[in-house]
Order: sequence, then C-alpha cells, then structure tokens
Amino acid sequence: MRLRELVFGAACAAAVRAAASLGIADALGEQAMTVDQLATAVQVEPRPLRRLLRALSCYGVFTETDDDRYAHTDMSRQLREDAPNSLRHIALWCTEPWTWQAWPRLDEAVRTGRNIFPDLYGKEFFDYLHTDGADSAKVFNQAMTSSSRQSAADLTAYLADLDGVSSVVDIGGGQGHVLASLLEKHPHLHGTLLDLPQVVENADPRLRPGGALADRTRLVPGDCRVEIPVRADLYIIKNILEWDDESTRRTLRNVLAAARPGARLVVVENLVDDSPSMRFTTAMDLMLLLNVGGAKHSRESMLALMTEAGLLVSDVRPVNPYLHAFESTVPA
Repeated sequence: MRLRELVFGAACAAAVRAAASLGIADALGEQAMTVDQLATAVQVEPRPLRRLLRALSCYGVFTETDDDRYAHTDMSRQLREDAPNSLRHIALWCTEPWTWQAWPRLDEAVRTGRNIFPDLYGKEFFDYLHTDGADSAKVFNQAMTSSSRQSAADLTAYLADLDGVSSVVDIGGGQGHVLASLLEKHPHLHGTLLDLPQVVENADPRLRPGGALADRTRLVPGDCRVEIPVRADLYIIKNILEWDDESTRRTLRNVLAAARPGARLVVVENLVDDSPSMRFTTAMDLMLLLNVGGAKHSRESMLALMTEAGLLVSDVRPVNPYLHAFESTVPA
C-alpha cells in the first residue's frame, strides 16, 4: 500500500499546488469553514473542492471536522501568503509546469548523467527562465526571496562575531537579504552584492540607491563562475554551488584569485547526508540533476572541492537544522 501511495505522489504534489494557486489557505480563517463557504471565497465549484480538500487532509494539509467543515493544520497554515515561514511560493516553484515534463525523463538523466532540460526546451534552464519562462522566473524569484528571508536571520546570528571584518561580499546573493541583515546588525561593515545583472537590478530596496544601507553597499553585476572582482575580508557563498563540479571549481578559484591571504570564506549548503529533511533535500538533488545537471553536496564532496581549490577548511558547523557552514580561509 505504501508503494501504491508513492506512485501517486504526483497527485499529492498537484493537490498542494492547486491549494496554493487557488489561495485556499488564505481564504480559511481561524474558524473552520464549510466547503460551500470556501468555494464561494475562492470562486470554485464546491463538489471538486471537497474532493481536493479530502485528498489534502489525508496528508495533514487541512483537517476535516464535523458538518462538512475544514480547518487549518500546521502544514496548511504554511501555505498562507502571510505566514511567517510561508512555503506557498516554494510549493508553487517545486510544481511549476516544466517540472511535470522533466520528471518522466529522470531515468534518462540517471542513465546519461546529464541534465535533460535542453532536450525538452532547446536551451539551458536559466536561459529558458530569462527568455521564455517569464511566469516561471517570477515564481522562482518569489520562492528564493521567501527562502532567503527565512535563512537570513539564522545566518546573521551564526556570523555574530565579525571582529576584524570590515568588508563582506555575498556571492550569488540574490536580492541581498543576508547582506542587508549583516549590514543592519554591524554598522561598521561595508558590503558588496555580486549576482547576475538582472538579479542585482532587483536587489533589496535597503541596498539600492536611496535605501537605508546604500551608502555602505556596492551592487556588482557579474557571474561568479567567470570572475569575482571584489576584495573583501569575508566572502559568503550560500546555496549556489549546486552546478556541475567544474563550475563550482571555477567559482572557488575565482575567490582565491580575488581575495587577500587570510580572507575568510564561508560556504553554506544544505547537505544530502546531514539533514532532518532528507526526503526534501534528496528530491531537490534529483531536480538539480534534471534541470541544470547539478547536485546537492554531501559533507565529503564539499570538503573535497574546497580543499582541491586550495582553501584551508577549518570547521563545518550547523547554521540551523537544515544548513551547514564550511569555514575556510585563503592561504598565504
């Protein structure tokens, strides 16, 4: 029976996506609501909505009460747009339309060891997002923003002691939530956000010209796999070393080329061999194989690549239950 449930996993994922897309969790308040009330609120037909809610409640997303009513659970609350740790955009991103085309080709990716995305769409994954997949790119950015905001506080707490550090660069830092949090906590700090041009254009408003932290911020458009034209005391690379190993090697070598001896590099990753959420992490690992030919790292693989690049790795420590920081320095 468990195997029968697993092979219908797509139905569960589709049900979560439907709930997130329809805004059911946002429409449901603190009190249980009837299916008819919910159907009116989200403008759908009551009978298929009842079927959707029944399926979701089997997985603990919403719960059925008396009198044909449904109420929130801890999981369904996380599908609310206004939840402190909302997973609504993550749920939408992991079930984007292109994923339904890619998953059936997993056997081919395993057989060949390469990503199958170019075969499906005629171009590499991120080229597709920036040219043909505008809607998907928007969902991706929302998901990454949500995830970054949630981890920024944890990473800022982890980097509490920055004595002797006057400059920091967040490599591939997206909108710069981590950088903004660090600059707010450490008034003496100057920071640089390095990411692709279309990403830094939409940086956190606090970092852009006119923002509260703009006078201590540089926004540098670029590709860290090509060059890192920034010298700093502290370099942060968080959750981007998931491409093929050669791209990771180039990025690490570029840090070494830019940094002064003794500079600190902190690589932050969620690992496939040290996480309480192994089902999610290993699923993301397989998705990376499909779309970019990348992989989530194990502790051993990350240590090997950093050591091979010439970095002096001193420690691996948890940032939170899901993220680990690899502490290293640039040799003299």
